[in-house]
Amino acid sequence: MPRSHRIRRPLSWGVHLFTASGAVLGLFAIFAIAEDDLPLAALLMLAALVVDGLDGTLARAVGVSVHVPEIDGRRLDDIVDFLNFVIVPVVFIWSAQGVTHPGWLACPVLASAFGFSRCDAKTEDDFFLGFPSYWNILALYLWLMEIGPTAGTAWIVGLSAAVFVPIKYLYPTKVQPMGLRVALGIGAVAWCLVLVVCAVWADRGAPDGLVEASLVYPAWYLWLSFWRGGLYRPRTPDG
Repeated sequence: MPRSHRIRRPLSWGVHLFTASGAVLGLFAIFAIAEDDLPLAALLMLAALVVDGLDGTLARAVGVSVHVPEIDGRRLDDIVDFLNFVIVPVVFIWSAQGVTHPGWLACPVLASAFGFSRCDAKTEDDFFLGFPSYWNILALYLWLMEIGPTAGTAWIVGLSAAVFVPIKYLYPTKVQPMGLRVALGIGAVAWCLVLVVCAVWADRGAPDGLVEASLVYPAWYLWLSFWRGGLYRPRTPDG
């Protein structure tokens, strides 16, 4: 066995364990929600988001599909993502009374179940197709901005429908050119740190305007998605 394989195989298992740790964070976020500790749940959701933002890059760097071929990293990532991007935030929204009736929360669960199952969920040029089930981000903003249940329900229904609208959204860790990918990564770190501060200070009131200022990053992401991606047009046989 080549020495490089002996080194990279345990590293690959470590990356898989790192990905799977996101599910543990999701589990403890649900425990925190059950105890009505939404600030802690928010911090755990953000930690899971960090794991998701890093694991793909680490997996490609180590070559997990080559060195641990018996584990399907994409499937593992999808399982963890469905928990952390759909189930945990839906429970969070329910606990935060972000909808007029809990039945509305079936919308994101059903829409995302189909969205995650699509064979074309990611386009050939590395975009997400349809709203990529960022329910964790929506849940945090509905809570931090104290959005009422009527408006929260409208957002949930609208974004559930957006899962099926063929608009291309940036895949941040695969976007080109590399300079833009780095800029998005730096922006994501700053954005996440701001939300950590907002979550920690939630019970005492975050500094004025901080939550609203944090919306600059997701607004930039959406603008870039519509500018660089836009409406999906399948490639024809003649190109």
